Amino acid sequence: MPRNESIKSVLIIGSGPIIIGQACEFDYSGSQAALSLKEEGISVSIINSNPATIMTDKVIADHVYLLPLNCESIEQILQEQKIDAVLPTMGGQTALNLAKEAEERGIWAKYGVKVIGVDVAAIEKTENREEFRQLMIDIGVGVAPSKIANSFLEGKEAAQEIGFPLVIRPSYTLGGSGGGFVHKKEDFDSALNRGLQASPTHEVLVEKAVIGWKEYELELLRDSNDNVIIICSIENFDPMGIHTGDSITVAPAMTLSDRCYQDMRNQAIKMMRAIGTFAGGCNVQFSVSPDDESIIAIEINPRVSRSSALASKATGYPIAKIAAKLAIGYNLDEIENQITKTTSAYFEPSLDYVIVKVPRFNFQKFKGANKELGLQMKSVGEVMAIGRSFTEALQKACQSLEISRNGLGADGKQLKDLDKIMDSLEHPSWDRLFHIKDALALGVPVSSVQKATKIDRWFLMQIQDLVHLELEIKRYSLANLPKDLLITAKQKGYSDLQLAYLLGVDEDAIYYKRKELGIRRVYKMVDTCAAEFPAQTPYYYSTYEGENESIPSDKKKIIVLGSGPNRIGQGIEFDYSCVHGLLAAKEAGYESIMVNCNPETVSTDFNMADKLYFEPVFWEHVREIIDLEKPEGVIVQLGGQTALKMAELLHKNNIKIIGTTFPDMDVAEDRGRFSDLLKDLDIPYPRYGVAHSADEAIKVASEVGYPVLVRPSYVLGGQGMEIVINDEELERAVVKLLRHMPDNKILIDHFLDRAEESESDSICDGEDVHIVGLMEHIEPAGIHSGDSSAVLPPFSLSENVQNKMKEYTIKLAKALNVRGLLNIQFAIKDENVYVIEANPRASRTVPFIAKAYDVPYINIATKVMLGVNKLKDFTIEEKLKGYAIKEPVFSFDKFPEVNKELGPEMKSTGEAIRFIKDLEDPYFRHLVKEKSMYLSK
Repeated sequence: MPRNESIKSVLIIGSGPIIIGQACEFDYSGSQAALSLKEEGISVSIINSNPATIMTDKVIADHVYLLPLNCESIEQILQEQKIDAVLPTMGGQTALNLAKEAEERGIWAKYGVKVIGVDVAAIEKTENREEFRQLMIDIGVGVAPSKIANSFLEGKEAAQEIGFPLVIRPSYTLGGSGGGFVHKKEDFDSALNRGLQASPTHEVLVEKAVIGWKEYELELLRDSNDNVIIICSIENFDPMGIHTGDSITVAPAMTLSDRCYQDMRNQAIKMMRAIGTFAGGCNVQFSVSPDDESIIAIEINPRVSRSSALASKATGYPIAKIAAKLAIGYNLDEIENQITKTTSAYFEPSLDYVIVKVPRFNFQKFKGANKELGLQMKSVGEVMAIGRSFTEALQKACQSLEISRNGLGADGKQLKDLDKIMDSLEHPSWDRLFHIKDALALGVPVSSVQKATKIDRWFLMQIQDLVHLELEIKRYSLANLPKDLLITAKQKGYSDLQLAYLLGVDEDAIYYKRKELGIRRVYKMVDTCAAEFPAQTPYYYSTYEGENESIPSDKKKIIVLGSGPNRIGQGIEFDYSCVHGLLAAKEAGYESIMVNCNPETVSTDFNMADKLYFEPVFWEHVREIIDLEKPEGVIVQLGGQTALKMAELLHKNNIKIIGTTFPDMDVAEDRGRFSDLLKDLDIPYPRYGVAHSADEAIKVASEVGYPVLVRPSYVLGGQGMEIVINDEELERAVVKLLRHMPDNKILIDHFLDRAEESESDSICDGEDVHIVGLMEHIEPAGIHSGDSSAVLPPFSLSENVQNKMKEYTIKLAKALNVRGLLNIQFAIKDENVYVIEANPRASRTVPFIAKAYDVPYINIATKVMLGVNKLKDFTIEEKLKGYAIKEPVFSFDKFPEVNKELGPEMKSTGEAIRFIKDLEDPYFRHLVKEKSMYLSK
């Protein structure tokens, strides 16, 4: 059936600010869906309150509404323009819940808007735990024994009937919010209460816990002809009991028998057909008994999910793009395969490689948090790696995480205390994967590790192989290491750094030895069809084999380094910057090349760059891509601290950095040299000193005067920062920092108590400086800028103060030889303006200012960095009426035991934008009134 011609305009509902459980995978799906509908000549409107996303940018949609996600905003849009249909499946649980509420309030019917991509009834069937359970029983799909409870008493009765261990699953929540396992009777009451409170309908499912069973997911697409295809099977490395968002996952499924897979596939199709007649995407989760392969259904989500983003990147099959076309009436066989361009989208991808996803956690931001993983999702991001084998992909994923590990172990950071290791295996946290290897290296039998972890033996044997391989490598020196052993190690994902550790040499020695022996990475294409048809997409991963499929063109090229996994302090706003950097480089006539390993992002979409390398942003991988592509230069300014950390290595290896040079960036990062520069420029700054030990720190503090701000150099998101008021607190803070970062310098600044804080973003082309925006923080100095509500333009700073901020920005931009972006943080006390720090890179706030002023600042900055334009070539017109407020959003509800106090270390996971007409706005007045209560959220 061809598309529904009556649909001329579609509203896509976004997912709002980033929170744990709902991250930028929905920015990716929403962006892809919008572009897919625009290809069909449909006018696309987007509602989303998140300013940091590419989804809310004019390059994606025809009309962008940066409004709160509620029914009032929906009505406002429907009054302003004619909308034919709404697509609520691209914005996670937030969008589904809002679509359902608008349906119940009669809003869609009132304005003649058709809901596409899902039935509202299907949302009810899948979210209402009792309806879902009953439906599964009706269609003959297995479910765990369970009972629904709407009250405390009902919950107690259900527990008594089913028996422990139990799992509590609240209805209508995301990321496992309010859910959890209860192993013994004494813990049940508090867990039941928490679940009932978390559910918006005060309803929970009390279910028999199948802890230790295997967990799988299938990604499905269905068209209006009832054709269903399975895009991808995903197997959780971790067994049932850990939220799938916190689990290591592998695609395709590795340990599933063909009989069990066919059975699971048939059940998934039956489930999708049973929940409604819609055309679109679906995610189904199953649990499988390791004893007899009996299957039970866990849940079905009638929308794209975190796993759909992963499955899209894993297979190269753009699920959201195709789902959007199905939603407007097309059938699968009428849509072109986006990868081959010669076959139809009615096919199931086959993979000749292995995908491993590993979550990224930020527990150090939540002091006192329970780090044990369970039903409640706690990860803040994830990485994906592609290899020809499970171990190659697994090691590449570990290199992508940016947790100072060079792969899976073999880096001197192994744990040797057997009691601690065994405790970690039984009580999983973020580092259990590393401790499995440590246990096997200490001689713990695979059967004992399996008993403690319930992880399938096949995975454990793969890790055991690595332990044996390392013992073999250690028998040699670099001089007599056999070539085939070196090739085997590289094929199993070992980095040069790991091999250097095992052989007692440095990284470069391994790199040059490989070059000498002709052992080089080759790049293979992600083609969705195991090379059965020729693919047109330039989407690559590296491995060690014969043929290299990535043939460099003779065009001028620019490489953009991405920002790796999302984490607190470095989120989706840097992906926004990377995407704009790629588009600007293309417009300037360059071939744009992206290097990134985050499956949730738009920058890793198969058609965003001219060429995508889905690889770790890890020196060895970046170096070999540069060796192959020989770019004009590399952009490090747009990918946050991840990309910036590469600047020194690029500089040392004579690789051109596009924009501000490494020596100039280094002045801004080096507190001593930076303060000397401020002194020369006659710019005030807080008194400071540098220490390498606790004794030195106490001496420095007595000179600069308490209170002092203690922090390590070269960090992002205020990591490790503390404000202390005496020698005892200072000593404790310094010892803690040096324990975690032994080689780091400790910076000690006099803390300007009761100061106001503000910041400037600017672009410099070497001659002129354009102030992108001045923002005033509502919270006082001492709260990290990422956790502060910030107002654009400033609301209470005097003209004198604003002029000083502009003057210092221009002076610093020129003195640091900035080419591109510069963010400066200021503290203001008694009309004096002090510079706290300067960052010559894209900041968290540039996307926010670009949306508020409606100016494509990253595009301008990139063209300035490339030297193809000067600032005077652009006509910049700011379109903001009134003020814009950046509102931080926190995920403390995932860590109920954590102190919610705010301070110099960033804790927010996302942000929203709110526009106000004037300073009499009640929301703004409330924020200002609450200002003195800033210490908690």
